[in-house]
Amino acid sequence: MAAPAARAARRWLFGLRAASPRLQASWGRRQSHDQRPQPRARAKGLLAAQLERGLFQEIFPPQAAEEQLPGLLEAGRLPVTAYCGFDPTADSLHVGHLLAVLGLLHFQRAGHDVVALVGGATARLGDPSGRTEERAVLPEERARENASSLRRGLQRLFDNHRELFWSGEGTRLGRAAVLDNASWLEREPVVGFLCAVGGHLRMGTLLSRQSCKARLSSPSGMGLAEFLYPALQAYDFLHLHRHHGCRIQLGGADQMGNIMSGHDLVSKVTGEDVFGITVPLVTSTTGDKLGKSAGNAVWLNRNRTSPFELYQYFVRQPDSAVKRCTRALYYSDIAALETMSDQELQELFREAPYVELMLEPGTTVLELCRKANAIADGPRGHRDITGGGVSINHIKVTDPDAVLVLGQHILSNGLSLLRIGKRNYYVVKWLQLSHEEQKC
Repeated sequence: MAAPAARAARRWLFGLRAASPRLQASWGRRQSHDQRPQPRARAKGLLAAQLERGLFQEIFPPQAAEEQLPGLLEAGRLPVTAYCGFDPTADSLHVGHLLAVLGLLHFQRAGHDVVALVGGATARLGDPSGRTEERAVLPEERARENASSLRRGLQRLFDNHRELFWSGEGTRLGRAAVLDNASWLEREPVVGFLCAVGGHLRMGTLLSRQSCKARLSSPSGMGLAEFLYPALQAYDFLHLHRHHGCRIQLGGADQMGNIMSGHDLVSKVTGEDVFGITVPLVTSTTGDKLGKSAGNAVWLNRNRTSPFELYQYFVRQPDSAVKRCTRALYYSDIAALETMSDQELQELFREAPYVELMLEPGTTVLELCRKANAIADGPRGHRDITGGGVSINHIKVTDPDAVLVLGQHILSNGLSLLRIGKRNYYVVKWLQLSHEEQKC
């Protein structure tokens, strides 16, 4: 049953963290041909390091994992392939996906190969795990569009990691592939699928899952499509094992039941040992899972959530739960403003009007404010400036007739940040600045 097995896995992990000398030596053992410092995950052993950090939560099945995984993942041996699935119920990854992605990246950094699997087919059924009601049906065209967007997002994460964060240090970065299960599930005949898979998945095990029991006893019940979701995810594991050598499936803590189904199917069909690893769920301060279904997703696509909004989300969390934009906004750092692009400034000050103006010789502070429609016409607008209510690039200006100065009021990137009062910002882009003026 799922619950006893999960408890057994948890007891084993806690025993590992308590660190008997034999297990510590087994998990952390590695061979080194030189004395240069190595990445932490390789020095301690991939699993030991990530268990200690709390990134890996449970491992299944516990006994086989204790006996085989340390050696299987030991540095210097042939790489192992691990995979994690991402259902495209939206067109963007969100913060709730990050720990699973990090898990894949750490396998890569330890020299192993990884597969990020987009569930272009399974997303149309909907994963019943942790849900009290059936998902709305996802149209086929929307599923394809979302899957394409997720594949691009995942590939970008792998590319950025390799280009920006991988130093090499003489070690192998594992290969990364981004696949879509629609490429094989949509070609699989129903009768052939049931004959190949159905006999190896026991009804008692599927019905014993807590999410399944809760749904079956609810007034709305549970549809066949949702009930078969674990079978399709299990088949993904089998397909990836056969065609890509996958031995490990990663998933969120709420995926343990699906991972167990995959383990059972692969081990029964092939006779080989495979494993599952869960990562903790990213939750809000109230304990709710962050995600689209919960209605509290923090997206990774910048057109849905800007980089600064993403950063601010975590900054606002209590210290118990958990920088250039911060310097620019809260510490009045002009140098930080000068390094920001137009897009970054617009994202940082998302509610601020973005104004493009022609720079003419002798343009004054008053003219800037009026052309940007930042102050009222007549004496009131004049008083806003003389009264100290206007600043340009975090510098207070009180002389309405002062001429704008390059390098002070106009930054080297051709931008001015105008503020009226405490909260009203205007981003001004100056047009037709010559190259020499921008260098001043």
